[in-house]
Amino acid sequence: MKIQINLDVEMAKNKMSLKELSKRIDISMTNLSLLKNGKVKAIRFSTLEAVCQELNCQPGDILQYVDDEPTQTD
Repeated sequence: MKIQINLDVEMAKNKMSLKELSKRIDISMTNLSLLKNGKVKAIRFSTLEAVCQELNCQPGDILQYVDDEPTQTD
């Protein structure tokens, strides 16, 4: 089981750079970059809310569950 981060996709849809988003939501570029690259273990709801508000998207647009277990076939 894995949570995939699609922040880069939403940023591209909005034609927004990491630097610009960082300034708009007042989060360091380092922390935002770690989030974008999936290197974080958790995200605050306040951060997720700020990102979604700025990118005009839903949390499900940014976070996606990916089942990495092989499917069993008969």
